[in-house]
Amino acid sequence: MPSSPKVFFSSATASSRRAGALRRLFSTPAFSAACLLFGIAGFLAAALVAFSPAAPARPRCPDSSRPLSVSVAWDRTPGDGAGAAQLPASLATGSRGRHKVMAFVGIFTGFGSIGRRRALRRTWLPSDRQGLLRLEEATGLAFRFVIGKSNSKNKMAVLAREVEEYDDFVLLDLHEEYSRLPYKTLAFFKAAYALFDSDFYVKADDDIYLRPDRLSLLLAKERSHPQTYIGCMKKGPVFTDPKLKWLTSPVTYIDRLLGECRYEPQSFLLGSEYFLHAYGPIYALSADVVASLVALRNNSFRMFNNEDVTIGSWMLAMNVNHENTHALCEPDCTDSSIAVWDIPKCSGLCHPEVKMLELHKRKECTGGPTEAAEVSEDR
Repeated sequence: MPSSPKVFFSSATASSRRAGALRRLFSTPAFSAACLLFGIAGFLAAALVAFSPAAPARPRCPDSSRPLSVSVAWDRTPGDGAGAAQLPASLATGSRGRHKVMAFVGIFTGFGSIGRRRALRRTWLPSDRQGLLRLEEATGLAFRFVIGKSNSKNKMAVLAREVEEYDDFVLLDLHEEYSRLPYKTLAFFKAAYALFDSDFYVKADDDIYLRPDRLSLLLAKERSHPQTYIGCMKKGPVFTDPKLKWLTSPVTYIDRLLGECRYEPQSFLLGSEYFLHAYGPIYALSADVVASLVALRNNSFRMFNNEDVTIGSWMLAMNVNHENTHALCEPDCTDSSIAVWDIPKCSGLCHPEVKMLELHKRKECTGGPTEAAEVSEDR
C-alpha cells in the first residue's frame, strides 16, 4: 500500500504566505502602540545617560589570583655579578609583566628577624593575603619583605615555611649579609623595577613603625621634578677610625644624630664630612631615578660601607631633587609622623619586637589618616 504523500511548498509560495501574515500583523493597532511605547522608552533612556553625572571610575582591584611572594632570578655575566632581574612569565600582570601600583615598599629583613616580622604583622602590616591586597587597594602601596638567601638548609627551610604561610616576600638571589647591604639595596631596586610599575620605590627597614596611609599621602603629592629622592636628610662626620665600627660612648650626641654608625675605609674619597643624604631606615626614589639605576651595570656603582651613604652618593651623581621630610624620622608618634623610630639612639626602634606592640596600642600612633607633613628642602 502506498505511503501517504508528503506535501512540500516551494520557497516562493512559503515566502508569499509569510509576507502576507507580517503585513496583517504590522497593520494592527496593538503593534503600532507597542512601537510608540518602545520609541518613547528609548528616548528617555538616552536622555538619562546624556544628562546624568559620570560615575567615578572604580579603583582597580589587585589581582588576587596570583601569588604575592616571588623569587627573582638573575642573569649572570662574567665579572658583573647579578644582572637584570627576570620576572617569571607565570607572574606577569599588567604592562610588560609589571604590576601597577602607586608605590612599592620593600621591607628589608634578615634570617634573624622572625620576631620583627611577627611584630610588624601584628601591628601596621596586615598578616594575611587579603589584608595586603585591601591595603594596596586603599593606599596604592604594595608591601613585601625583601630577603636574600643563606647557605644554611635549615634557615632556608624555615623561610620557605614562612613564605608558604604569609605569602609576602620578594626573595633575592644573593647571600644575605649585613656587610653587603649596599649590594642587596641595588638588587632590590632592580628587582622592584622588574616586578612593579610604580611612581615610587621605597626602601624600609623591618624595625620602624610606619603609617601606610600617611606615606601614601606623601608620595601622591604633585611634584614638578621627575627625579626625586625623598627621605629624612642629614650630613655628618666621616668615621676614619677602624675601631669605630658602631656608635659607642665616646661619640658625642651630635655625632650620633648626624654621623654614620660604621667606619668607612674609603674615607679618603669623601673628606671629613658626608654629603646630604637620607637616613637608611626609610627613603623613596621616583621611577625615573630607579630606571636610571636599572640601566647601569652593577660594576658601574661604587659601594661604600654604609648603605645610606652609598645611595646618597649615587643620588649626588644624578640630577635628583633632594626632598627633606622629617616626618620619616620621628622619635615618637605625632599628628604628622609617617615613620617612627628611636633616632638618634638606634637606627630603627630599640627593641623593636616589644616597642612595635607598645606603639600600636596608642591612639596617636594608629589614628585616621592626616595630611602629610610639610616638606622642607635642603639642597
